[in-house]
Amino acid sequence: MGARKTNAKSKSKGSQAVVIFWLIFAIIIISIFIVNAATIEKNFNLFKTRITSASGAEEDIPTANEEEPAVTVTIQQPSKPASQPAEPAKPAAPEPTKPATQPTQPQTQPAVQPAAPPAVPPAQTRDRSIYYTQVSNDGQILHSKVTRRIPVSDSPMQDSLNALLTGPSAEELSKGIVNLIPQNTRVLSATVRGSTAYISFSEDFLFNTFGVEGYVASLRQIVWTVTEFQNVKDVQVLIEGRRMDYLGEGIWIGSPIGRQSF
Repeated sequence: MGARKTNAKSKSKGSQAVVIFWLIFAIIIISIFIVNAATIEKNFNLFKTRITSASGAEEDIPTANEEEPAVTVTIQQPSKPASQPAEPAKPAAPEPTKPATQPTQPQTQPAVQPAAPPAVPPAQTRDRSIYYTQVSNDGQILHSKVTRRIPVSDSPMQDSLNALLTGPSAEELSKGIVNLIPQNTRVLSATVRGSTAYISFSEDFLFNTFGVEGYVASLRQIVWTVTEFQNVKDVQVLIEGRRMDYLGEGIWIGSPIGRQSF
């Protein structure tokens, strides 16, 4: 009795194991079906389409991973009718032949002569008499007249005085002719009012190293040079434009001085 019960239990356990196996297998199959339901349905539709399609009209069904090939349409141009004659080929135009280049000869231009400068008319000049001092062999002081060629200008009197201040030439110096007007003396202005010439000198005229004889000789040189002009009778000496009464040691210059004053 105990052996029978044991066999019955073994059979019952074996049946349960088989049921559990098939239950698990069914669950796995259902799970696979649920997971792949979309793929199964797609494959079923493909299978159904192939069956229903006409025989001999098989066509490739693109898969999900394949791309549809691009369709290229070729349009053929209608050919010209055979009756139309072909256009004759135009003969190629001959290229124009270039003339042989002759070596260029350098063109020599005639030398341009420079234009002669316009002739400048010579400046007009005039002889003017000026007076220096000359010491004779016996020691007597005399006035000496010389001639200078001076350009013509609007101030001939001032030009003559400037020539006087320049001093005698080397030849004149060899003859004992000297200038006793103090060095560096300048003529500031020279005007004429009536018959009197008003001559303004720089203050250098006040300092004569030859003493009284030098002052007198310098005044004589100026008066005689200026009175060479016909409209001048006497000279009023000014220093820096101002009138002074005396020059040096009591030599009167407060009024106009003429040739008769010497």
